[in-house]
Amino acid sequence: MVDRDIEPRLKLLARQFPAIVLTGPRQSGKSTLCKKVFAHLPYATLESPDVRAFSLEDPRGFLKQFPQGAILDEIQNNQQLTSYLQEIIDQEPAPGRWILTGSHNFSVMESTSQSLAGRSAVVHLLPLSRHEVVEFSHHPKTLNETLVAGGYPRIFDCELRPADWLASYVATYLERDVRSISNIGDLVTFQRFAQLSAGRISQLLSLSSLASDCGVSQPTAKAWASVLETRFIVFRLPSYHGNVSKRLIKMPKLHFYDTGLACWLLGIRNTTQLDVHPLRGAIFESWVVSEIIKQRYNRGESNGVYFFRDRAGLESDMLVQGSKTLKLVEVKAGQTISSDWAANSQRIMEMFARTKQRVSCVVVYGGTQRQERNGVTYLPWHAIQDYAWEE
Repeated sequence: MVDRDIEPRLKLLARQFPAIVLTGPRQSGKSTLCKKVFAHLPYATLESPDVRAFSLEDPRGFLKQFPQGAILDEIQNNQQLTSYLQEIIDQEPAPGRWILTGSHNFSVMESTSQSLAGRSAVVHLLPLSRHEVVEFSHHPKTLNETLVAGGYPRIFDCELRPADWLASYVATYLERDVRSISNIGDLVTFQRFAQLSAGRISQLLSLSSLASDCGVSQPTAKAWASVLETRFIVFRLPSYHGNVSKRLIKMPKLHFYDTGLACWLLGIRNTTQLDVHPLRGAIFESWVVSEIIKQRYNRGESNGVYFFRDRAGLESDMLVQGSKTLKLVEVKAGQTISSDWAANSQRIMEMFARTKQRVSCVVVYGGTQRQERNGVTYLPWHAIQDYAWEE
């Protein structure tokens, strides 16, 4: 397994907090990462029926096994355990003793916020970034290969065909998680809902439209969208809400954390299919957004990424708030630079001129050459990992 970009942050937090809560989608590498970074701690997974039963029946006895702390994997299987862990931490608050992982964002956050507030640091581990993927000896070389493969570690670790592994992932993990939720009785309809969500990748999220197309009620669509979010399948990119205009769209955009999974849900199994697919540009846009989100999460930044659209249709695919500059980002799947790609962002820059913010424009595109033209940076897709988005 390659080094993960989040490792330095994990080590830093382990010197400051008694507990670290590491959340993320199933198979994103949480267990492997924790075993590597915290190799000195014993490991127990609550996915194992006997371990889970012990922790439920005798939580104090279960925790007493680990006088120096432990890695407790899939903590959502016994959310009450954190209440007993609170007692232990209050008695012995030494940093870095307890590492908790979970695949269900909402349930894990709910239990830890109630029991371990002020005692734990929360970290999200998403699928591999491009910076991490290229560390594997056999990694995607082209943009299409990158989009279809996605970023789940096992695909690269075992050199598997992405479509085969993702089919198993949906059946084994996503559907299993869904079965644990009482209000989802029809897995076929839920999978159709997930497929329709993929069909709206990089688009404004309208739950009423999604519900209508899927044949379910709007409250059901809202609940199912929440399932996909809490399982780290999709996320909502908020619209920019600054004071540059009173006519800004408030509806969020829908993005996928992993474009390989989005491609699979759309029926795209190889690069040839992707090359002619009408959503190729939207999939690429979601990849760019997720890459920047991953970089920020790995540095401990969870906010500061938006998109811009007003009611007149003026739009920028992304706004990234850096420490010094607000970056307007356009995403173009084409390989040949066109001067009109930055036209919208340049108009938006004129609007921001009144706010005294430093604003720059970046176009991430499907080609290979980095160029600077008329104050605009044209960044090739494979260089996204090297750009100073945080500045």
